Order: sequence, then structure tokens, then C-alpha cells
Amino acid sequence: MLEAISPIDGRYNSRTKVLSKYFSEYGLIKYRVIVEVKYFLALLPLELKPLVGFPDNKHQEVANIIEDFTVDDALEIKRIESTTNHDVKAVEYFLRSKFKTLGLEQYGEMIHFGLTSQDVNNTAIPLSLMEASEEVLFPSLSDLLEKLTLRSRSWSDIPLLAHTHGQPASPTTLGKEFFVFADRLQAQIEKIKSIVFYAKFGGAVGNLNAHVVTFPAHDWINFSNNFMESLKLKRLPYTTQIDHYDHMSEYFQNLIRINTILIDLCRDIWTYISMNYFTQKVKSGEVGSSTMPHKVNPIDFENAEGNLGISNALLSHLSLKLPVSRLQRDLTDSTVLRNIGVPLAHTMIALKSLDKGLGKLEVNQPKIAQDLEANWAVVAEAYQSILRREGVEAPYELLKSFTRGKHTLDKLHMQNFIDTLSVDDEIKDELRRITPENYTGITDFPR
Repeated sequence: MLEAISPIDGRYNSRTKVLSKYFSEYGLIKYRVIVEVKYFLALLPLELKPLVGFPDNKHQEVANIIEDFTVDDALEIKRIESTTNHDVKAVEYFLRSKFKTLGLEQYGEMIHFGLTSQDVNNTAIPLSLMEASEEVLFPSLSDLLEKLTLRSRSWSDIPLLAHTHGQPASPTTLGKEFFVFADRLQAQIEKIKSIVFYAKFGGAVGNLNAHVVTFPAHDWINFSNNFMESLKLKRLPYTTQIDHYDHMSEYFQNLIRINTILIDLCRDIWTYISMNYFTQKVKSGEVGSSTMPHKVNPIDFENAEGNLGISNALLSHLSLKLPVSRLQRDLTDSTVLRNIGVPLAHTMIALKSLDKGLGKLEVNQPKIAQDLEANWAVVAEAYQSILRREGVEAPYELLKSFTRGKHTLDKLHMQNFIDTLSVDDEIKDELRRITPENYTGITDFPR
């Protein structure tokens, strides 16, 4: 792995190899084989003339081509491709060879019947993306969401000085601020899980021309729709030679929103660490700096932020490029589609880093409490709001004059200010009970 050009297959291979079976060259070849074999098996019940007499006891042997598919099989397909200079045709020739071995050579002409390469590719790739999402990405996102929610709950009673524009602002709680990210993330996870995975399956230009002219008595639209449903995909009814990729663009843009939320989270945690609101568990043997022994850097959140940014850059290109094709098709989508696993891999690297970083965080409550106590001016909002209620003239301006730009106001200053007010003692007592620790508003969230 030291010679890998991409860190996905090198430095971070342990974090991304789970995606290999979906998006590697081997993965793409196998998914093409899956589509071709299952398509052939789906044709058998139609009793088309070339398939009449296909032995019942051979169905499972054909299906086993998928189950028994190996890296050596993929290498054989690559060897065939070196002659054909066509990757999908190489799969067809490989399957014909398998049929010959099984004693089914006479039925080999119906492999890939009526299809163009994009019927295979534009089914194999959405299928691999759907299964990678369901089996790898979505569970990882759900795990992160659960951990964020648990931390929100455990920190729900910790008052926190808010910062708007980087300046001290009305207090909140640490739990509520983290639940904001959990809530945002949950909404986008629900959206991306609801996206339907479509596939193009309609012959050379999307009209099932070869199917209809060869066997006009069959309902090929219904057959194609049912075949896609058997793969848990939905068939695009109107296409050119290729998928128009609008559904994939929607998926990529949704993942961009998820990544962007996580970038926001990384930056906030990084900032809280720099403010000493969080400390990080120290692991024996680790080094934070090659020259400064004291350093414990927030490297997990920096790593996550960087990889999320790379993922978003690639996802943006995919979402903008793939839906655009000249006339009935050009080949620009083909090389681009080979990269759809790359942004997912960078997202997975980021999720692993985030998980590691969250596991190191320890709340520094004394520092958080110290900052609250040092910023009594933030209760000025509460004071002026109550004074408005009581009809005091220009309370906002009064508090502005007393507090704006003054960073040394403590509890005593604010208590003395209350004493100068021309209001009932009951109102003064109400104001005195307000502190930076208890002026947090409504911070409840689902537990």
C-alpha cells in the first residue's frame, strides 16, 4: 500500500477497504456480471424461441456464476478486454465461456440480448451505490447520529456561554448546542435514505428497439420494470442511451449537505478545544508535535474536515457533470462514474476520524463555568426585556450605555446597576435571581 497514489488505497486503506467490493474495478466487474446473469435468468420464463428447452436443473448453476465469482474471474474478464477493448463485451464473452463449461453453449446468444452497454452499467452502478449506502454508509451515519445524541443528553445540564460573531452572547447549554447538529444530521439522513435508486434499462437509445422488433408479442416495458424491481431499483421510463443521472445527482447533493453539517461540527469542536472548553484524552506513546512536547492537537477533527472537503469537491463535480450529455450520449460519464466510490471513501475516512475524536473529548466544566462568571454582561438582554415589560423608558438604551464594550463587568457591577433602577423591590429581586448560569432559556430536546 506504500506505493498507492491515492491515500484511500494507501494510508487510509483500513478505513476504506470495506467499500472495495462495491467500487473497485473488481466490484464494478462483478456487478456487471450480476446484472447480465440475472437478466438472462429473468428471460427464461418468457419461453423465447432461443431459450425453449433450457434445462430446469441448470438454473442454479447459472445463478452460481454470481455466488462463485472470484478475483481470478475478474482478471479473466480483464484479459478478454485487452482483446475486445470493450469492458462490457468482455463480460458477455466471459459468460459465454462459462455457459460452454456448463454445457449451455447453445443458449449463449441470449446473454446480453437486446442490451447496450449502458443498460448493464446504468444498472450495475446504481445497484452498487444503493448496496454500499445501505450496508456501509447509512449505518455509519446512523452510528454517528446516535453518539452525538447521547453526548447531547449527557451534557444537557451544562450551562455554556454562547458566542455570536465570536463575542460573548446569551447563555445556552452544551447539550443543546450539540443536539442542533444531531437534529440537522437526522433530517438529512432521512432525506438521503428516502432517495429512490433508478436505473436505465431500455436498449440502444432507450426505446427497447431490439426487443420489440425481435419478439413483438411480449410486453417489454412491463418485463423491464419488473426486472428492475427484482433488483430493488426503479426503471427510468424515458431515457436516451444512458441514464440521465438526475437521481444520482440528488443523492450526491444530499451527501454534500450531510458533509457540510459535519464540517460545521468539526469547526465548532475545534474552536471549543482551542477555548479549553474541551480537553482531549491523552494516549500513551502519541506525539502532538515534533518539537513541542506539550501539544495535544485536535487532529481527528482536522482530518475529518479535510476529507469532508475533498468529498464535497468530488460530489459537486459528479452532481453537475453527470446529468449533462451530448444528444443521445457521449462517453464523458463513463470515466466519471468510475470515481463515485472516491467521495464516499473520503466521507468514510471522515466519519472514522469524527468517531475517534468524539471518543477523546472531555468537558472542562471549570473553564466553562469560569467564562460564564466572567461575562455577567450577557444577562443585560434579560434585564432590558423585563424592564420593557414593566414600562421603564428606553431600557435597551439604558443597558447599552452600561454594558456595551465593557469586558470587566462582574456580578457586583450588575447588582449595583439593579440598585439604581426606579422599579419595585420585587422586580429588583427578580433581576438579581438571573445569572449567566440560569439564563439559558428553553434548552430541552427529545431525550
